[in-house]
Amino acid sequence: MSLISARNLTHRYVSRSLLGGTRQRTAVSDISLEIGQGETVALLGRSGCGKSTLARLLCGLETPTAGEVLFEGRSLRSLTARERQGMRRAVQMVFQDSPEATNPRLTVGRIIAEPLRHLAPLTGAERRDRVATLLAQVELPVAMADARPGQLSGGQLQRVCIARALAPSPRLLILDEAVSNLDLHLQAVTLDLIARIREATGIACLFVTHDLRLVERFAARVLVMAEGRLVEEAASGRLSALAHPASRALREAILPPYPRSISGIPA
Repeated sequence: MSLISARNLTHRYVSRSLLGGTRQRTAVSDISLEIGQGETVALLGRSGCGKSTLARLLCGLETPTAGEVLFEGRSLRSLTARERQGMRRAVQMVFQDSPEATNPRLTVGRIIAEPLRHLAPLTGAERRDRVATLLAQVELPVAMADARPGQLSGGQLQRVCIARALAPSPRLLILDEAVSNLDLHLQAVTLDLIARIREATGIACLFVTHDLRLVERFAARVLVMAEGRLVEEAASGRLSALAHPASRALREAILPPYPRSISGIPA
């Protein structure tokens, strides 16, 4: 049985004008997929293709217009309140913009402990111990629990967001462009960190990205999305076999390591 799956998932956004007119935009159209226990999957696509909407649908942050999301074979619509809380504990998400995803007035310790207040029956002392463990897990000093987001670098703050997502011991971690705001070195360092955590815990990961360079480093399976649909799938070791125009466009968007010469002038 898959951990989480989608069946014929469709989602439309409705906007209304000041004159009373309405307009619908289809962000996700008739998507079916499965993610198994401990699996690492990359969802690859250009900005605006609907991949972030799909990620939010899978973790229950949005309700689909049509189709259904299933957790361990059961539709999210059929879950009781207690079962839905269990699903929220099992599926956690790390967002792209870590400053926007954190409250600047809270300490790092409070930020990381936030899911524990709602999803885990721990005492205050147990939450503090869990925060210390999580900081060590994402390779940050325990003393950073007393710092505030404005005192941290971008890479450190993204690690705090990863620690927060790991707090309730999830079984699936959804990373929505979670390293795209970092430079190339920090992207590699952060993905290596997540890979070590995944190896140690057996957690499944869905890595949402537009950057083909990062996919082979991290995921075992790649899904390509374009205009709200899944258009191609391949093992990460066979990225050269991706043939859909959307896949070729992503490959061609990668800059060469050194600029080519222009008009006969050497680079």
